Amino acid sequence: MTERSPLAPSAFPDLPPIPGVTVRVACARYKNWDRCDLTYVELAEGTAVAGVTTQSKCPSPEVEWCRDAIPLGSARALVVNAGNANAFTGHRGRAAVEAIAARVANHLACNPSDIFISSTGVIGVPLPIDKAEAGLESAFAAPACGWEDAALTIGTTDTYPKGAHVSAMVGGRRVDLVGIVKGSGMIAPDMATMLGYVFTNAAVEPALLQQMLSAANRQTFSCITVDSDTSTSDTVLAFATGKAGNVPLASMDDAGADAFQAALTDLCRQLAHLVVRDGEGASKFIEITVEGAESDASAHRIALSIANSPLVKTAIAGEDANWGRVVMAVGKAGEPADRDRLSIRFGATQVATGGLAVEGYDEAPVAAHLKGQDIRIGVDLGLGNGRATVWTCDLTHGYISINADYRS
Repeated sequence: MTERSPLAPSAFPDLPPIPGVTVRVACARYKNWDRCDLTYVELAEGTAVAGVTTQSKCPSPEVEWCRDAIPLGSARALVVNAGNANAFTGHRGRAAVEAIAARVANHLACNPSDIFISSTGVIGVPLPIDKAEAGLESAFAAPACGWEDAALTIGTTDTYPKGAHVSAMVGGRRVDLVGIVKGSGMIAPDMATMLGYVFTNAAVEPALLQQMLSAANRQTFSCITVDSDTSTSDTVLAFATGKAGNVPLASMDDAGADAFQAALTDLCRQLAHLVVRDGEGASKFIEITVEGAESDASAHRIALSIANSPLVKTAIAGEDANWGRVVMAVGKAGEPADRDRLSIRFGATQVATGGLAVEGYDEAPVAAHLKGQDIRIGVDLGLGNGRATVWTCDLTHGYISINADYRS
């Protein structure tokens, strides 16, 4: 990994094991590097699965495989390859996915559809089947490892491993949820981040788990953006082993369902924020809240217009309170807005209202706020009750440096 992001947490959190989940890593050498790049997660029989995938019209065969398998509701293993996205690789890419699923299914004596597969890295290079199969054999024989090793192994341009843990009381039983995620660039909220995985010992029926994950995604992963570019490989999967012994949740009316939903959403939000804090070249974490819109959907689109504006992002990088760029981004969003009702704040300071700069406002607290690492921008359209919050990072020379020579 490259130099650690200045926005990174001080250390990887202490994440508990999840009963019914065994993690192993291996080196398949998908790139010319000396690091583990294959993650193999074995799941207990009876594990439920749910997932959300990219809205890209050019998805990888791994994404298509997961889309076909998710509705079946059961999972026995997860395989994640780093260093090769296996996207835009035609029939050779699909053959690699089928070979991986077949090898793992044979190892576990289960159906290939119970095997979930993700790949991340360079687009356009077929995943070598021989390396995949050799890597899997190494993984099968490897000792079980912890979550930090798994989080490191799924990374590409990430500068630190990302993980989080929450718990909830469900039917009188404590259940744990652990998540790991990778992502640093090519991050836009047309599903989720690049690759994210949630594991819980709770018993949750697949249909409800899907409903809950989709709801959590809308408030978290689909509210982040680093560079407005949607990956071909975006996948978030949730696995519930049922080992906590709670009465299986089947409906939001069941006791403990609300608590589990809140915990899942909290976990996804933590993971989504970790991705933004590792945005390529990032030096600022930016929260943008839009309220007073005609609808929540309209507020969301306006917030993303601000978050994805290179002019806004570079102004924040330069610690310049150029609120005119926020006005620009609101105006270009194509959503209902009234210049003379628009209000803007940086941090806690109102800088513009009623179509004008606030007369005589003190820029000192704004300048102080922008020198920090966590930046808050607020917009009130004054039109209705619609509200949304999104998270992004600034745009620095570091982003260009990373992506100008990514393939090398």
